Amino acid sequence: MSSRVLPYLIGLILAIAMIPAVHAAKDEVYTKRFGNTAASGYDVVAYFTAGEPTKGSKKFQIEHKGAEWRFASQENLDAFKENPEAYEPQYGGYCAWAVANGDTASSDPEQWNITDGKLYLNYNAKIQEKWLQDKPGFIEKANRNWPSVLN
Repeated sequence: MSSRVLPYLIGLILAIAMIPAVHAAKDEVYTKRFGNTAASGYDVVAYFTAGEPTKGSKKFQIEHKGAEWRFASQENLDAFKENPEAYEPQYGGYCAWAVANGDTASSDPEQWNITDGKLYLNYNAKIQEKWLQDKPGFIEKANRNWPSVLN
């Protein structure tokens, strides 16, 4: 092997070896693998005001905690800007049941629940059913696990 190629080969090997370390920690806000949109593009304020999942619009969006948040109206965007902590889903929008069980998983914005003024999202309808059986217990566990599950 040529002595000129060896430094490049060593550099390549080191770069590949570092890939797992770079990707080990998860983002604070769940976004899909090839996107940067929080809550799958749903308006998190609308869960509280409309009482149902509502798709947001690119017309009403803001960057917050490294993710793009979308809203159905300027009014909802303004409410979020004023107090994001009041509307953000708990555990960064990861599946609340998974966080309670010491892990992370994606969430389905159609599987939601508001408890004590906080928004919780879950992976799917089956997991949502489990979550609803013991919300206080799962919330207590998830609060203990968050944010260490991101590491």
